[in-house]
Amino acid sequence: MPKIVDHTTRREEIAEALWRVVRRDGIRAASVRTIAAEAGWSAGAVRYYFPDQDGLLKFAMDLVSRRVTERVSAIEPKGTVPAIVLRYLDEVLPLDAERRAEFDVWLAFMAQARAESGAGTLQEHLDTVHNSLRHLCESLLRSLADAGALKDGLDLRSEVERLHALLDGLALHAAIQPERTTPTRVRQLMRHHLGTLMAENP
Repeated sequence: MPKIVDHTTRREEIAEALWRVVRRDGIRAASVRTIAAEAGWSAGAVRYYFPDQDGLLKFAMDLVSRRVTERVSAIEPKGTVPAIVLRYLDEVLPLDAERRAEFDVWLAFMAQARAESGAGTLQEHLDTVHNSLRHLCESLLRSLADAGALKDGLDLRSEVERLHALLDGLALHAAIQPERTTPTRVRQLMRHHLGTLMAENP
């Protein structure tokens, strides 16, 4: 019986090899040859799945955002609304080895998209992900508002922007200064921020 090849798994293995190369040596080192060597494959096998590097980069970027989305979608909305909101925010921050790896790669892709005039596709993908994160922030704050948990008179639009900026800043600090911005500290800061928005008797 012929061996059944899971092409999706193969493509993800190649993308993960690209991640490792990018984290270790930078995105400019991510050639077909170096990725193939990292994956333990031939260059021809990599080209079979990704005929050009742009397609591989786009798939690798999409894999980062897809895994974050899968984790967020898997959250069970149990408990108080503020507790649920904190669980959602926790999942989009680089607070363990897997999420730090994803964020390191994401930073490299972001720098590449901004630095190269021909990287329009990468920039479009980055914009999509940023918009998705903003939408998550809006959805979470609206859930708190609908539950009567927020202070009266808050400008929800401004608070969405502030929460989005806080997430971006904490993610960056956690990535570049993990010994100072520890997972415990990040969670403390997120709880404190939400606490400033909460009604006294939600």
